Amino acid sequence: MDKRQTSWIEAANAADCHFPLQNLPYGIFSTDGQGPRAGVAIGDQIVDLAALDDAGLLPARAKGTFASGTLNAFVALGKPVWSETRQRLTALLAADNAELRDNAALRQRALVPMASATLHLPVAIPGYTDFYSSREHATNVGRMFRDPDNALLPNWLEIPIGYNGRASSVVVSGTALHRPNGQLKLPNEPRPQFGPCRKLDYELEMGFIVGKESRLGEPVGTAQASEHMFGMVLLNDWSARDIQQWEYVPLGPFNSKTFGTSISPWVVTMEALEPFRRDNPAQSPEPLPYLRQQAPNAYDIELEVALRPAGAAQAQRVSRTNFRAMYWTMAQQLAHHTISGCNVRVGDLMGSGTISGTTPDSYGSLLELTRNGAQPLTVGGVQRGFLEDGDEVVMTGWCQGDGYRVGFGEVSGVILPAVKL
Repeated sequence: MDKRQTSWIEAANAADCHFPLQNLPYGIFSTDGQGPRAGVAIGDQIVDLAALDDAGLLPARAKGTFASGTLNAFVALGKPVWSETRQRLTALLAADNAELRDNAALRQRALVPMASATLHLPVAIPGYTDFYSSREHATNVGRMFRDPDNALLPNWLEIPIGYNGRASSVVVSGTALHRPNGQLKLPNEPRPQFGPCRKLDYELEMGFIVGKESRLGEPVGTAQASEHMFGMVLLNDWSARDIQQWEYVPLGPFNSKTFGTSISPWVVTMEALEPFRRDNPAQSPEPLPYLRQQAPNAYDIELEVALRPAGAAQAQRVSRTNFRAMYWTMAQQLAHHTISGCNVRVGDLMGSGTISGTTPDSYGSLLELTRNGAQPLTVGGVQRGFLEDGDEVVMTGWCQGDGYRVGFGEVSGVILPAVKL
């Protein structure tokens, strides 16, 4: 698409708008008196896809898939239908197209101010997997908790490390989460105690949504991975560090992660992200053959984290990094995930793992920023080693084009007190 192409929705043409004509991310929304249905974000508006579908303006192959409370039925139609629908929406919303612009009655039905809508989880998520793909993050954690001179375990440079999580507690941005309770093992105590987490943290991540299922026993190679990816979301994989430190040996995190993972409501399609593909990171040693890549699979996505302490009026940025820094790409993650024969399903969510850069102001967690709480941050006039009740974390991300942005909006969440037992 010509970078100069604009929309008749004026807010979409602002240089810093996350949802210009070049983006058109999908989500699920509801309004007073009308239940959840599919929409596309543009400027400060949501385009009601069910209304356009009823009017016969969208591709016939997608007929009837936009009126439900998830995107799964539409996503399952496959890449040719995604592309056809995107092309049709781009044409309808372009500044020089009068078909929807000058149809006042349809425009009134089909355009919903974003401020008056409630956003929902965009897809039904059958399964959730979280990876550990930032070399910088893995190194920082290894230096803190293992050998500073041998921070990476021997397998890290050979395997996209991941674990099978749970999908039941993946929530949409804006959902408040209770501080988890669990077992805590204090350094000088012989046995653990039970109580609220004392080291509650966030993890800056991205996630991709699987758009094409695979069959049990058939791996998806790196060259075919893009056919199985619908789009990406921002992801905050909240983490109870003290619960995690006690429970993770020998099988990895469990209750320290299960209490909640937040994702942004808008799924930015891989087609919208295509102009921002970049060369893959250098990898040494050379990956085993099934993990080698024939095309660029890194993406230039600017990411920021802001923290609003309880009672503060505004959030303050605490870190900034870029998704491009990830050592293992999404294509490699999917190839490794399926190499055993594990099948994937439409709507499956794959988390990147914490995204950290090389400098302290680019770290993707408080664990790193505060060195496990030993060097607290000053935010809004107060100190934070880890999150306190009432604190809000806000993450945002965007790809910077020439005079426009392809953005993800934001993913946010407030921490509530632990449930008293």
